[in-house]
Amino acid sequence: MKQVSIEIKDKTEQGQILKIAPFRKHIRKTEAHKHKNYFEIIYLSKGSGSHSIDHHSYPILGPTLFFMRRDQIHHWNIQSEPEGYVIIIKNDFVEASEDLELRQQLLALSKTSYLPVEDESIELHFRLLHLEFEKAGESQKTIFIHLLKALLEKAIELTDKHFPYTEKKSDLFQYFINLLETERPLTNQVAHYATLLHTSPQNLNQVCRKAAEQSTSALISEYIIGEAKRLLDYTSMSVAQVAYELDFKDPSHFSKYFKRQCLITPQEYRKRKRYGTRVFSNRP
Repeated sequence: MKQVSIEIKDKTEQGQILKIAPFRKHIRKTEAHKHKNYFEIIYLSKGSGSHSIDHHSYPILGPTLFFMRRDQIHHWNIQSEPEGYVIIIKNDFVEASEDLELRQQLLALSKTSYLPVEDESIELHFRLLHLEFEKAGESQKTIFIHLLKALLEKAIELTDKHFPYTEKKSDLFQYFINLLETERPLTNQVAHYATLLHTSPQNLNQVCRKAAEQSTSALISEYIIGEAKRLLDYTSMSVAQVAYELDFKDPSHFSKYFKRQCLITPQEYRKRKRYGTRVFSNRP
């Protein structure tokens, strides 16, 4: 039975803006849920099964890294005892660090969900980070940030190895994508995001076309449709409720918008997913 709404979990303590901890060994199967506005890095050195993130299922095969954005829904189906670490990074931590390189590293990894790990030093980085985090002293802050950046750089190197043809994106484009991932409700207005980024709609459109070969409005649509599919897949919200959740004033407008992007109505999409029919679309 579907949830009335998507469960939102927060694995941090009140006021905590950063956390690193061993992956809980008792976790096997979980219900679909999302996290409370934080970026999560998961490293599994042992375990088997699968990890579903949004509409994709990834195998747990040997050492593996998973990256979870703030807006994504996921659930686990683990078959054997897992072992590894979890890092939770809230935006307040990134802001407090005043470290532009750290922000850029996190943005660079925000499009990666699954990464096989062939570098044995990755686990060592997690162990060192956990040791420094446990000390919890103010003097450890600088050391911790340097260790975290070293880990992220290793992950970026692995990403470049596995996806060698991925073009580097401009900072403005990465900040735009970050807004689409974090700001809610999503807004179907290019000018809104251009204003937040202190640029013109024309310049933002040029940047998006160069970085992604898509217009700004097309990228906004992808994120709106992605969020719509999550709500249709994982909740029992009516189509009208989904429309209002996505800032559409008129449910019929939302249905037309969805059909224009996906070639089927929201009702048809939900019905086909429910009965296991593959839904083909001109959008991811």
